[in-house]
Amino acid sequence: SLGFQDVLSHRRTSPVTSKELQGWSSDQNKWNEKLYPFWEEGDPRWKDCWKGGRVTAKLDTDSPALVGSNITVTVTLQFPKCQKEDNDGHIIYERNCTQDSPASQDQQVYVYNWTEWTNSCGWENCTSNHSHNVFPDGRPFPHYPGWRRRNFIYVFHTLGQYYQVIGRSSAKLTVNTANMTLGEHVMVATVYRRGHSAYVPIARANATYVITDKIPISVNMFQKHDRNISDYIFIKGSPIIYNVKIHDPSYYLNNSAISYKWNFGDGSGLYVVSSPTTSHIYTVQGNFTPNVNVQAIIPVPCRPVTPTASLPTSAVMTAASSNSDSSTAVELLEDNPEGGCHIYRNGYYGTGISVVEGILEVNIIQMTSIQMTESQAENSLVDFVVTCQGSLPTDVCTVVSDPTCQVSKSVVCNPVIVTDECLLTIRRAFEEPGTYCVNITLGDDTSQALASALISVNGGSPSGATEGVFIFLGLLAVFGTIGAFVLYKRYKQYKPIERSAGQAENQEGLTAYFSNFKAIFFPSSTERNPLLKSKPGIV
Repeated sequence: SLGFQDVLSHRRTSPVTSKELQGWSSDQNKWNEKLYPFWEEGDPRWKDCWKGGRVTAKLDTDSPALVGSNITVTVTLQFPKCQKEDNDGHIIYERNCTQDSPASQDQQVYVYNWTEWTNSCGWENCTSNHSHNVFPDGRPFPHYPGWRRRNFIYVFHTLGQYYQVIGRSSAKLTVNTANMTLGEHVMVATVYRRGHSAYVPIARANATYVITDKIPISVNMFQKHDRNISDYIFIKGSPIIYNVKIHDPSYYLNNSAISYKWNFGDGSGLYVVSSPTTSHIYTVQGNFTPNVNVQAIIPVPCRPVTPTASLPTSAVMTAASSNSDSSTAVELLEDNPEGGCHIYRNGYYGTGISVVEGILEVNIIQMTSIQMTESQAENSLVDFVVTCQGSLPTDVCTVVSDPTCQVSKSVVCNPVIVTDECLLTIRRAFEEPGTYCVNITLGDDTSQALASALISVNGGSPSGATEGVFIFLGLLAVFGTIGAFVLYKRYKQYKPIERSAGQAENQEGLTAYFSNFKAIFFPSSTERNPLLKSKPGIV
């Protein structure tokens, strides 16, 4: 006769390497092969185990898991095309999806109508010992509300133990990891469906999960003027924001005292903070290795002292007692009885970054209307004189938007060559009179910064233009503050647009007012005749 180990391990030996998991059973138990037949891989019966095609199972875990926390395992069945599970647990064909659908939409086509099957003696009304409502080890199904609508049997297997549940098209299992050994393990799920005289295997799935005594952490880094946060190249003199993410899906550390010890690798010393978010400014260029050590002090129940053999883990329990159920305690320390008992866990993250000179600030120092002959009056032209601090730019982008800086009208990007001093003139054309929000961005390979101006273009009414500018200037500040961060991140990279020549000069008047502040970017669009190169040094 077969045992659970033979079926669930595919006849491979699976030695027990963990203490007993709560609610789980040893895979040395006998398997009811008559009620739950076992098929080897490649058995031709797999092709006919389901009507309309082959069912697959997807198994996911929220690993890695800190030892002592809970790990969640989820199995989801994926049915053949046009099949789904309805509210009663039946498997049906979706309407208007298959040629087999009936002409009348009031009639439903079943793949499996479980109600018809469960009305037979073999499933619900029998009182004999041969009832089918049992698991592979002979234990009866739990009769909680709605159990008859759960027509799939899931058997999970790991660490020489198994767990069995009934469910619908998905099943979720939560396991406490206190008794699990550290390391990488495999979880296997075998799924059966109801049959007329026995259960039928329909799918198998497995996934790897990790149990660790180190707090799983990751660190996100952000810098305001950084052009590409994924290249680990940052700008000197600008704060880098570090945000530590702790992977704790079961909220095991919710009641723990957590501290973060930072070493930014530039000789500035160690910094201990209680917040997961911190910042640091590098004042010199070079390569650095910032790292953080996260420590959690986890409260645990105090238990009588029971000396145990040391096991391979770095955890330390501090108390007047030892948690004899935990396989991770290696050292006993006397603690203040009033302070309770605790376990110390640590997590570490380190990486390498490069700090370079970057563009830190952009300023528009002058805007000039270009006077044109009447015969050339097609567009209004404006020259923007721009300076910057930091490294020299290699490209410039101009975004022209509505007065609220919310709706982009055009985006133009061009390469520039600046040899010694960051001072350049950018000429842009405006086809129609009106008030515009203009963002000018200077960038190099690693950084970018911008300045904003609100300008009013009018064909000869300076006073009216002035009034319009001051009305919209307040709106610009409000909307810019609200949307700056989100839109800056989204639209901070631009693709160059081909230059176009042949633009005519225009003699219309223009009044320009501007405010230098950090603003926002907008979705790109193409600007018609955006650029004039009539003078040397003008972009």
